[in-house]
Amino acid sequence: MNFEKVYVLDTNILLEDATNIFKLSDEKKNLIVLPETVLDEIDSKKSGFDEINFQAREFARILENSKIVDTQKKDDFKIVRLEIESQKEAIIDVISCEEYKINTKNMALNIINDRKILEVAQFCKSHYSIEATFLSLDIMARTRAVSLDIKTDSLIGSNQEEFNYEFIKTIEIKFEDTEHLDNALITELDKDYAPHNFNYCFKVKGSDQVILATIQNKRVVLLDEGEMRNQIITPLNKEQLFFSCGLFHHFYNVLIVEAKAGSGKTLLALSGALKLVRQKYFQRIIYIRNSIESLDKGEDVGYLPGYEEKFRIYNHPLMDSLDYIIRTEHKRKQANKKNSENIQELDDQEVSQRIEQLIQNYGIETMWVGEMRGRTLSNAFVIVDEAQNMSNKTMQMVLSRVDNTCKVVILGSNKQIDNFYVNKHTNALTTLLKSTKNENSLVNIFAIRLQKVLRGPITEWAEQIFTSKNR
Repeated sequence: MNFEKVYVLDTNILLEDATNIFKLSDEKKNLIVLPETVLDEIDSKKSGFDEINFQAREFARILENSKIVDTQKKDDFKIVRLEIESQKEAIIDVISCEEYKINTKNMALNIINDRKILEVAQFCKSHYSIEATFLSLDIMARTRAVSLDIKTDSLIGSNQEEFNYEFIKTIEIKFEDTEHLDNALITELDKDYAPHNFNYCFKVKGSDQVILATIQNKRVVLLDEGEMRNQIITPLNKEQLFFSCGLFHHFYNVLIVEAKAGSGKTLLALSGALKLVRQKYFQRIIYIRNSIESLDKGEDVGYLPGYEEKFRIYNHPLMDSLDYIIRTEHKRKQANKKNSENIQELDDQEVSQRIEQLIQNYGIETMWVGEMRGRTLSNAFVIVDEAQNMSNKTMQMVLSRVDNTCKVVILGSNKQIDNFYVNKHTNALTTLLKSTKNENSLVNIFAIRLQKVLRGPITEWAEQIFTSKNR
């Protein structure tokens, strides 16, 4: 058969999404090469409840629809050609080696496996008439491939294209436009309006006045700063005011927030959730966090209602936010008293007790992504944290659990990716952010980026020096 391209796949390509094999095959136009080590690694991941375990099982089901069409041997390598017969088709060469060149003495298993996969990729260079491309999400494996003169690439696809995330747009308007600004058509004020322009700063020409507003159904809705500040955690800047507006406006049912560390995203989301539950708009708060721990330990944690020790261990951002909210509310109440000169600080034991009571009163629950299949979330304010560590399949599964009585806030930072199976181009956060380029009639989306660090000077200093383009 004549193929247009030959792809040698690393394990993470299939564990990111088992159906990548069909996307890369492109209806058998391209040949897929799977080193035997990839099959071994996928086989070892089949047990468990996490997303990569599901993808491993899904790939096993895909292989069940295959048949052997050819077997050959060259040097120390054996090549078994499989053809997948299903609604989607692919041709796969599974390549094994009798004796690898790598010296396995005093070497970690993951490095050994990477070297075996790359030995197969090297063999493919001479075996096929078309130059093979090694695909991996692991930058270390790709770098090693480059050092061996192996053509390499990452799984990027359509998400590689960049666009300007102008979620907050500033334009100038005339003074006479301010009289009828509320509910005005944004297209009459801004001819370059785009679907992802969710927030506007209207600078009034000839003055220092700036009017903040959001856009709903292409109509201008003025921001009520008093209402936005009427919560336990007070918004401290323009970005946080817009975020709070998205939280409290019932028009929006999906919020996507890309934010720097220390920008207050989790704290504000939780503060808004508490207010809306207190106002009876929702019955409970569900916190879903996906991070590197979930890949290894998610099946041991599972679905955790209530205030348990493991709840605290695996959900530090949530617990830290609850701690901060309890102390902030206490200080505010103390300051409002007549004799507010001597404000008594709460001790840790009292804070823990109040957190437990808060969790019970507001129905705060935490869920692990691996335990969400088959569930339906209703009447809940849902916070999905660490979205940058979620694959598209994981996010699809999480969001498919949510019914129309919920509001979903998705939080993440592409500067804090610690999941080996995704990158900034392929993760769910980027996919969701880029979806805002187009109009959507199914849900009312709101998106914003929080760029200002509020945690303190150390956090801001670290952000500057470690993310500087000039370093």
